[in-house]
Amino acid sequence: MAKQKKAPRPKAETPKGFRDYFGTEVTERTEMLQGIEAVYHRYGFDALESSGVETVQALGKFLPDVDRPNEGVFAWQEADDDGNGDWLALRYDLTAPLARVYAQHRNDLPTPYRRYAMGPVWRNEKPGPGRYRQFYQCDADTVGTGSVAADAEICAMLSDCLEEVGIPRGDYLVRVNNRKVLNGVLEAMGVADEGQQADVLRTIDKFDKVGEAGVRELLGKGRLDASGAYIDGVGLAAEQAEPVIAFLTSKGATAADTLANLRAAIGDSAVGAEGVDELEQIAALLEAGDYGSDRIEIDPSVVRGLGYYTGPVFEAELTFEILDEKGRKRQFGSVAGGGRYDDLVARFTGQKVPAVGVSIGVDRLLAALREKGRMSGESEGPVVVTVMDRDRMADYQAMVAELRQAGIRAEVYLGNPKNFGNQLKYADKRNSPAAVIEGADEKDRGVVQVKDLILGKKIAENATLEEWKERPSQAEIPRDQLVQHIQKLLKGDS
Repeated sequence: MAKQKKAPRPKAETPKGFRDYFGTEVTERTEMLQGIEAVYHRYGFDALESSGVETVQALGKFLPDVDRPNEGVFAWQEADDDGNGDWLALRYDLTAPLARVYAQHRNDLPTPYRRYAMGPVWRNEKPGPGRYRQFYQCDADTVGTGSVAADAEICAMLSDCLEEVGIPRGDYLVRVNNRKVLNGVLEAMGVADEGQQADVLRTIDKFDKVGEAGVRELLGKGRLDASGAYIDGVGLAAEQAEPVIAFLTSKGATAADTLANLRAAIGDSAVGAEGVDELEQIAALLEAGDYGSDRIEIDPSVVRGLGYYTGPVFEAELTFEILDEKGRKRQFGSVAGGGRYDDLVARFTGQKVPAVGVSIGVDRLLAALREKGRMSGESEGPVVVTVMDRDRMADYQAMVAELRQAGIRAEVYLGNPKNFGNQLKYADKRNSPAAVIEGADEKDRGVVQVKDLILGKKIAENATLEEWKERPSQAEIPRDQLVQHIQKLLKGDS
């Protein structure tokens, strides 16, 4: 009988496009989300935790840049007796599930319904540097009102969130535009064909990359890109392109100047005038709440997402400079965006339901906080109580119990205690602030040794001899003063 081959061992590796998050990363993300959640809650929004799995039918075709609803998502078909089970998918964002929740429970929910949601989403897209198939989103939406006050409120709340987590004024700007104004520009251009409108939208979206001259070329015959390849243009006459250029370059020194320039760009378009009026109302409401142009401003150059949103659209941009991978200075860029979308719930109900929302890019905002020094990328570990005698484990457990009851993170070393050096190496690897040592001699004398690992690291790096003498890295203290000594050490007072 042939010997049966053993099954190959599985590879210990994450799937392509996914990653693992360890202690400090999870802790810092949680801390940041708690700050954002506090602002959402203060504004009167309620938490919603919807299912991570939706039917493909419910998700619809709202995933950008795909043609089929189960393209770009992780989908599978439920098995049933007839082989015709529902197609299910992991949610790709938090907005599509909100539309389903509101349509399903609208008779039981208040109108308007104000909710926030935080959690992972999944996209079956090609991964790249910093681009993963699973990532966190942090959203807040108001469903069921078309009031411009709801749009202004979301902008104000976004500003407050950034400041709450540690982005100071002067380092960010929430910029606001309106899709209706762009619709007015398209009318002024005389572009009615939907395909050609889509081409114009795509061209406008390239404004920040190619500038005014590049947009002119792309709206006309075309242009050579940086690689030397020729990109075909939309084919508009030069005079047709003028309203777009006027729209993209209409930002003035004040909000009033910008609004006047936009009115000129839209010509006689009624929908365009409606959009400018909405922007004017938003600016007035924000000014009444003391949100000046140093925090939120009207800016027609915000064009991303205009193909999806139906009214006001906004983006939070961090304005401080960082160095890229090649050492060049550049602005950090966008960390949040949103706008008004009045068509999503209609897929379920047949009736349009006005809605406005914002989504904060969790990973990008965390990266920004690290750049600003608000997050260190390191977290302090627990105080480690070392084990000098296996038979006295109860004594060591009593120590950690006292420390924990005082609110101090602590643990007993649970590995093999035979090699004491390994215990201290473990404490270092855990980034512990202190190690507690109590051998038989210390037990008899009623004392413990406390090794200051924070100072030990500083000494190893660059502390002077005088600093070391002023604060020795190891101290002998009475056993009954352990908690007080650790509290002082953690404050830097010992």
